[in-house]
Amino acid sequence: MIPVVVLAGFLGAGKTTLLNHLLRTSGGTRIGVVVNDFGQINIDAFAVSAQVDSMVSLSNGCLCCAVDGTELDGMLAKLATADLDVIVIEASGLAEPSALVRMVLQAPGVSYGGLIYVVDAVEFAAVPHLSRDLELADLVVLNKVDRVTSLPSFDVPVLPVSFGRIDPALLFEVRPPDMGPRQLSFDDLDDHSTHAHASYDSVTFSSVEPFHPKLFMDFLKARPEGLFRAKGFVQFPGETFMLHTVGGYVSFTRVDDAPTQLVLIGAGIDPDSLTDWLTACVADGPVTEQDMLWVLRFVRD
Repeated sequence: MIPVVVLAGFLGAGKTTLLNHLLRTSGGTRIGVVVNDFGQINIDAFAVSAQVDSMVSLSNGCLCCAVDGTELDGMLAKLATADLDVIVIEASGLAEPSALVRMVLQAPGVSYGGLIYVVDAVEFAAVPHLSRDLELADLVVLNKVDRVTSLPSFDVPVLPVSFGRIDPALLFEVRPPDMGPRQLSFDDLDDHSTHAHASYDSVTFSSVEPFHPKLFMDFLKARPEGLFRAKGFVQFPGETFMLHTVGGYVSFTRVDDAPTQLVLIGAGIDPDSLTDWLTACVADGPVTEQDMLWVLRFVRD
């Protein structure tokens, strides 16, 4: 299923800037976008043509204000026919992130790809319900840090950036670019050497010994600081699953027998700590059917 990433944040936080950066730097990834007003996105057409296959827009209100999710379902269904790799929803600055997340989780034919919440490092104090939205977010991007002398402190991990420059590989799978003949855009001619975007860290882990289901679910529930995504194969005694997590969202799919192989992606993560934690998840004794219930509640066949 196509992952759907929700991009939220208060008015003026820099959501559109971040979205445009993702579109320009995502290589050959086929991206569909849902926006509240297509005309407000200032995108270089040549840069987008090789990266975005389709867009739909809503110019007369917020998606989250709908009584049900049928309008969003229709938009996602339209984009799903375009053979995309990922869909990004740029929410209105007044949208309720929790409502949008619920609608995406209930939408047919797509999977939840995470809530990215953008915070203005200068004007954050004026944002209503900020603490609530930060707790809900799977990744908090602190934008415009170039305009402050010291970073504000929050109770959740944040990724500090300027001009919305975030590595798209932190959010979704990135295809290599199509290097065939094309016309250069102004962005191609810009010198990016002095303002690299915020990058991600990745940790790989393998084990020939099966995990204990409760110990591994405790690891996922704890959400180690900076960890945003985890993917791969997880072997438990008697069963193997493909794992997909984004923030607090967890999904297991049954697959044929395979050893545990995981890739963990985040910003500022501690490789040694993650490796030690996962090593401690190896089952050192019998696993009961009751133990497996910790995993089975998240299985999506």
